[in-house]
Amino acid sequence: MSIRKELLDSLSEHRQTALLGGGQGRRDKQHARGQLSARERLECLFDAETFQEWGMHVEHACHDFGMEKTKLPCDGVITGVGHVDGLPVASFSQDFTVGGGALGQRHAKKICDVMDYALECGMPFVAINDSGGARIQEAVESLSGYGQVFYRNVMLSGSIPQIAIIAGNCAGGAAYSPALMDFLIMTRENANMFICGPQVIKAVTGVDATMEEIGGAVANASISGNVHFIADNDEHAIQLAKDLLSYLPPNNMQDPPHRPTTDISLDPDEVLNELVPEDAKAPLDMQAIIDRLVDGSQFLEVHRDFATNLIVGFGRIDGMVVGIIANQPNVKAGSLDIDASDKGARFIRFCNAFNVPLLTLVDIPGFLPGVGQERGGIIRHGAKMLFAYASATVPKITVIVRKAYGGSYLAMCSRDLRADIVFAWPTAEIAVMGAEGAVNVLYRKELEATEDKPALRQQLIDEYQEKFASPYMAAAHGMITDVIEPSQTRSVVSLALRNTVTKRAIRPPKKHGLIPL
Repeated sequence: MSIRKELLDSLSEHRQTALLGGGQGRRDKQHARGQLSARERLECLFDAETFQEWGMHVEHACHDFGMEKTKLPCDGVITGVGHVDGLPVASFSQDFTVGGGALGQRHAKKICDVMDYALECGMPFVAINDSGGARIQEAVESLSGYGQVFYRNVMLSGSIPQIAIIAGNCAGGAAYSPALMDFLIMTRENANMFICGPQVIKAVTGVDATMEEIGGAVANASISGNVHFIADNDEHAIQLAKDLLSYLPPNNMQDPPHRPTTDISLDPDEVLNELVPEDAKAPLDMQAIIDRLVDGSQFLEVHRDFATNLIVGFGRIDGMVVGIIANQPNVKAGSLDIDASDKGARFIRFCNAFNVPLLTLVDIPGFLPGVGQERGGIIRHGAKMLFAYASATVPKITVIVRKAYGGSYLAMCSRDLRADIVFAWPTAEIAVMGAEGAVNVLYRKELEATEDKPALRQQLIDEYQEKFASPYMAAAHGMITDVIEPSQTRSVVSLALRNTVTKRAIRPPKKHGLIPL
């Protein structure tokens, strides 16, 4: 017996109401601002016809304050599971056209349900945020909803990758869910993220501030470091999320999507021999070296606009996924400061959680000196780098390009922090401090006793570098696996990645270590 026509008509009507969201007029306003609708964002993320929606017919739970007659299709959020490049991914997309995308009890439950499912099934989770915040009419139920979402963010952490897209409003408590996730992508226009807005700041502190200064994409990406990627628009933001997913495993129990090539190219890359300046004090562009190492010069840099004296990001070398951490001598001489230490430690811990091998490229004179750095806690922040590398159990390969002085040598994944393989270029200098400083300390009396100080100083510097700072000295003590020609770097790193991919490390039994936060 066929189903009655009126039932099919009712189903079609209910579905059409949900699909319209806040109505065509409100969607047109979003389009006029250069934004996609909530559903269009999901259509852009998922492979065609693969998205299965959850809770399409959910309605809000509030029946006070005139809300009893108010319709909120899908309760202002679309949730479900689909395929991204053939692999399952869970997601939600808040619908600003429906009650400003405000979060209420059932809105939160829909998000929590799909997060629970993502964790149980071991699939990545992508959150598309565009909300006016907590639904005031639902009072404490809204706050409870946020708490339940935050709790699940923490439960998912380290088990499945979490990516947040800030495509509109994300204010107050709503900002903490993205902050608890692994990567944040924010559109340059039409999006903001902050705890206290300009009016609150003015009322409490008397300071005038613009929204762009405190909550815009540039401020969040380059100053506070809250955001990892700035996108030009919604489509670009979603493409960045898909690019990220292409380097990541679906969960912490699986390896990244390595695509090892059949053959490893052992041909030398002579360009690498030309990238190091003859003058040891001249800045070196580490980005140029990374481009020569990764396949097709395709490198997805993370946190590009924040703490630019350190480069972090994902690439492939002969098809093997690798997380790269590199000093950038073009900025602050490549030294580690408070922000760079935080940036590096966070990236290292993410890679370790998701089985991504680490490649560290070193050219560092030390930790950044200064009263501000000391008073700001450079000791505590720098210790995060030491902790992150020492606790990482994934394959760790280090290449010392030039300077590696003092404690910063250790903080950039030395053999003592259990780097599996450490290569050094002939240009490497490994010592407690730079040759000039060491000579001034060790030979102060000899220098004071001669009239020809410049000549003697240069002689002593040359001798110190040869005897105490050369890579061969470190290699003689077993601190370096091999001294290699720069042109060999890609091939030896590629072989090292293949040789360490089966690494298994056993850690002391404990709940977790205590990183100096």
